[in-house]
Amino acid sequence: LVLGVLLIVVATSYYQTIHAYPEGGGSYSVSRENLGRPWSWIAAAALLLDYVLTVAVSIAAGTAALVSMWPATHDFMVPIAIGAVAVLTLANLRGARESGAVFAVPTYAFIVSILALIAWGLIQGWGRPPTPPDPDALARYQDSPTWYVALPVLFMLKAFSASCTALTGVEAISNGVQAFRAPEAHNAGRTLIVMAGLLLTMFVGVSWAAVQYGVVPMEQHDPGYQTVIAQLATQVFGAGSPAFYFIQIATVSILFLAANTAFADFPRLAGLLAKDGLLPRYLKTVGDRLVFNNGILLLALVSAGLLLAFKADTHSLVPLYAVGVFTAFTISQAGMVTYWLRAKTIGWKLIINLVGAVATGTVLIVLAVLKFTEGAWVTIFAVGGVMLVFRGIFNYYRRVAEAQSIQRMREIPKMKTTVLILVPRVHPGILSAIGYAQSLTTDVRALHVILDSSGLPEFKAAWNRFGADVPLVILESPYRSLVDPVLDYVDATLEEDPELTVTVIVPQPILGRWWHRLLHDNAAAWLKRALGSRRRVMVTNVRYSLEEVA
Repeated sequence: LVLGVLLIVVATSYYQTIHAYPEGGGSYSVSRENLGRPWSWIAAAALLLDYVLTVAVSIAAGTAALVSMWPATHDFMVPIAIGAVAVLTLANLRGARESGAVFAVPTYAFIVSILALIAWGLIQGWGRPPTPPDPDALARYQDSPTWYVALPVLFMLKAFSASCTALTGVEAISNGVQAFRAPEAHNAGRTLIVMAGLLLTMFVGVSWAAVQYGVVPMEQHDPGYQTVIAQLATQVFGAGSPAFYFIQIATVSILFLAANTAFADFPRLAGLLAKDGLLPRYLKTVGDRLVFNNGILLLALVSAGLLLAFKADTHSLVPLYAVGVFTAFTISQAGMVTYWLRAKTIGWKLIINLVGAVATGTVLIVLAVLKFTEGAWVTIFAVGGVMLVFRGIFNYYRRVAEAQSIQRMREIPKMKTTVLILVPRVHPGILSAIGYAQSLTTDVRALHVILDSSGLPEFKAAWNRFGADVPLVILESPYRSLVDPVLDYVDATLEEDPELTVTVIVPQPILGRWWHRLLHDNAAAWLKRALGSRRRVMVTNVRYSLEEVA
């Protein structure tokens, strides 16, 4: 019931955020504009971690629901979880419309099945005394620290802190307002109200049913492991009944697909952070299906790594979860308080966000203290680590912008260049490269590295016939290395003239079939990589066709 009150407070607060910031961004946008850079970085780091954990926890919980229905899959929980991440990744890479159509049916099936479970459980259990829990199931909880007994309120706070993960999806809608149809803010606000109402009904209803039917959570390694929902479905509808399987299938589907919230919002937030210079710029790139492909792939890799590290165990992942969520909640509501004060709007809107900030801030303290040893410390330090990454990337891009500032240029610099053509042997592609080089400058030299001295006379004869007008430089290579002699010659050329720019032309064939690549060496590729790290050196590919070779 306390969580239900908190849900109403948070949902009401975010309803105002949606309309105040219809462009989306949630906690990050609100804190960036109203609280300043440090607070917005904390909110962004917490949100990114929470989206990763949303995928990991949802997929792990969905796998647990599958095991509850089909015990034979217990030993394959990790592969099933990784496979679910892969399927979600592919669905989201196809674009928002396709993924939305795929996810609609399981969503409605889950809502109907859980409401039916609560309603039928209420009909059967109304007026009956609660069923006492199995003493064996309670055995693990009887070893609780003595201070739980001495201070029952702390025991209740710990239970409350565990339930707070139920609110993790409230932030998502405010981050993705622009994903809704026009009018975006209006539709997002309505969706938030409906979601909060459903969540409140289902959470309170399932909690009542668990008490009424004496259901106790089981550990993942327990014999005959079942989730709370599976135990309730067994009690209410009977083990193996069609209703039991319908509920479990719907639960598996919705938990797997709950991760889609993160697949929609993590890439969008990462793109916004990349635009602000806090993450690599390629994360703001939108693919041909209008989705942030790189952000989707990054989320999939990190969440799959978490599932592997924690063996898809929900009980191990959940303690990492809620601290970051309520960090973002608190910062967002504090930002909205500042927003109303700046707008000189002193009234119920300010009061709602102020109450939200105080409530979520209090919960954050409870979570950080009571869940610190269970894994909350990992999230706290991880948020600090992500902020350090933000700072490093932000400073790097700032230095790049300063170095590339046009204000530092007084005029277009005049350049003189020497062109070096890498000539392994004489063929039509080399002659095309010579023609291209001579169009750039009069100082053109050909470089030939001796890897096999037996072919040198034939090479010189061909060169005297076709390339005599270009000076030929023959480089010795006692260790049969192509790269080192060329690098030494380029360095020596640069030392002769500090203002000189060297252009190295590497002829490269256009191959007719993909498998032709297996029949050609890639020495030129190694040379290009080595030359690419040198200043005042340009590397140019002059391509010639071998497509007619079948």
